[in-house]
Amino acid sequence: MERSNKCLGKLTRMNMALSHQEPDRVPISDFFWGSFVKRWRKELNLPDDASPYTYYDLDWIVTMPNMDPKIQSFETIKEDGLEVIVKTGFRTTMRKKFDFPMPEFISWEVDTIEKLEKFEFDDPYDKRRYFEAGDNQIAGVGDGFERNSPAWIDTVKKLHPDFPVYGSIIECSECLTRLLGQENTLFWMGMYSDQFGVQINRIGQFYLDCMKAQIKAADGLLDGMVIWGDVAYKQTMLFDPEYWRMYFKPWVKAMIEECHKNNLPVIYHGCGNVELIFEDFIEMGLDAYNPLEVKANMDAVELKKKHGNKIGYCGNNNIQVWETDDKEQIRKEVLFKLNAAKGGGYIFQSDHSVSSDVSGQSYDYIVKLVREHGKYPLHLKEFDETI
Repeated sequence: MERSNKCLGKLTRMNMALSHQEPDRVPISDFFWGSFVKRWRKELNLPDDASPYTYYDLDWIVTMPNMDPKIQSFETIKEDGLEVIVKTGFRTTMRKKFDFPMPEFISWEVDTIEKLEKFEFDDPYDKRRYFEAGDNQIAGVGDGFERNSPAWIDTVKKLHPDFPVYGSIIECSECLTRLLGQENTLFWMGMYSDQFGVQINRIGQFYLDCMKAQIKAADGLLDGMVIWGDVAYKQTMLFDPEYWRMYFKPWVKAMIEECHKNNLPVIYHGCGNVELIFEDFIEMGLDAYNPLEVKANMDAVELKKKHGNKIGYCGNNNIQVWETDDKEQIRKEVLFKLNAAKGGGYIFQSDHSVSSDVSGQSYDYIVKLVREHGKYPLHLKEFDETI
């Protein structure tokens, strides 16, 4: 498929940044809540089909195939004008209140370790995951609600001419939260440490195979991969780093290695404070870490000073500052964090995703700041730091 010159320029920009070279300017993109997009359209007087990705010609975009353990239509338990309750392919019952930004996990069918041991995952190479429309939890039940999500490959092909397109895959920790719930996951680590580890390895193999199948299905149309896997919260990790190293790290490493075999850079998305294992991601050869949440005391500038170009940094712009609508605070935050882009290795984004509390005018201002001050060589005025 042919790609536009702008797309090729964006791909060069991304790849240079992830290779710790200075491109023409700092790459910028983000993950947007649907409720933000509605507000942004209204406040900027834009058409109903306007997208921040196309309006600002952002530098990369992420796509998600069907990663549900079971490939199935949602089972509707309740639906009215206020909410919908469904059971998904994770065999998880979820409530989506249409006026609320995020869904509620109500219950999990897999609620004992014995049930987990008997649970059967559908074929990771099943073509329905990549080539057919259908319901899937990750794409369908989030800040919005969507049934019969489009076929993943169709989305990739639609975006490919104009954007660097990344695929994505969840890893063990993200699956466990969705399949069992966070409480069961943490309890079972302590109660059945080795027994549970066997199941983590089984899940790790399943999602490694899903990623291999996704790369094969794309047939050269992907430009990179995002791995989703939260293992930390505001203060520190959710569980013992040594347990993570024993059971979770090997599968993340295998995913990174598989992507690199296919010339695909990898960005790992993990919320919370991961300071205890950050050097593990460097050791695994990860290309960039996202989102580097400020509220979890992650700081891309300080990390760049400490680790230099051993890893790339993606995100870390404080969404809570963006939500203030205070231009001076926003300017300070944006320009200071651009210090992390010195020598390449930085992709500008929020420190998680753009929420509905961010005004359309504020995001418009942010993009213009990055485009103006993110040109190389960087001129960050009074916010310049020595890296």
